[in-house]
Amino acid sequence: MASTPMAPPNPAAGNPNFDGNPPAVPTPPGTDMTGICFRDQLWLNSYPLDRNLVFDYFALSPFYDWTCNNEQLRLRSIHPLDTSHLSKMTGTEYMLNEVMEPHLFVIRKQKRDGPEKVTPMLTYYILDGSIYQAPQLCNVFTARIGRALYHISKAFTTAASKLEKIGYVDAENENPALESKVGKETIDFKEVMRVDQILASLQRKLPPAPPPPQFPEGYAPPPTAEGEKGPETQQAAEPQLPALDPIIDQGPSKRMKF
Repeated sequence: MASTPMAPPNPAAGNPNFDGNPPAVPTPPGTDMTGICFRDQLWLNSYPLDRNLVFDYFALSPFYDWTCNNEQLRLRSIHPLDTSHLSKMTGTEYMLNEVMEPHLFVIRKQKRDGPEKVTPMLTYYILDGSIYQAPQLCNVFTARIGRALYHISKAFTTAASKLEKIGYVDAENENPALESKVGKETIDFKEVMRVDQILASLQRKLPPAPPPPQFPEGYAPPPTAEGEKGPETQQAAEPQLPALDPIIDQGPSKRMKF
């Protein structure tokens, strides 16, 4: 198994072989490092990124905790992701959770209190050679809710401003409408007389209309509906005497003489 060189010691701490100082312990990574990412293009050009070497590449990043159990296995020349050894230890460790070679690797940081008792702490993922810290679920919900509230507030503000503009426009449009109505009701007689003069002058300039053509000889115009209904309407218009009743209206009674 190919391995990468260890991180160089801190020069500020001095050389332990000559100065007698113990090697400096790197500071543990922070809990919220979602604003940064790590990528070592030189390492990626030199080694393949697979499940056997992905942890060595992750150990070069600032997300790596040098006090974890995986580092102890590396010092003993044991693969740092060997679960048979990690399950016998207690403390902070890293586990390879999901793998989609060679593009995606998900590494979980957890605290082990026993062979079967682990507590997840943080999650990291390597996407196409770049290492990121995955945000926590509560931070994701907080960001999404805050963004939704921002857009809702902005929408209400925009709607309120547009409604105010519509109200102002309606108030301004009411006055011209009333003025136009008043203007339509008033009649300018001078304008009417001027139009009549123009029409009269045009009528004098135009030739008179020709008379309608005469009907041919022997042509009888068809009777119109008014002609057919004329006598009936006249009779209906004249008052008619009521018919005599042959029994009641017979005049004075006549007696026979013997």
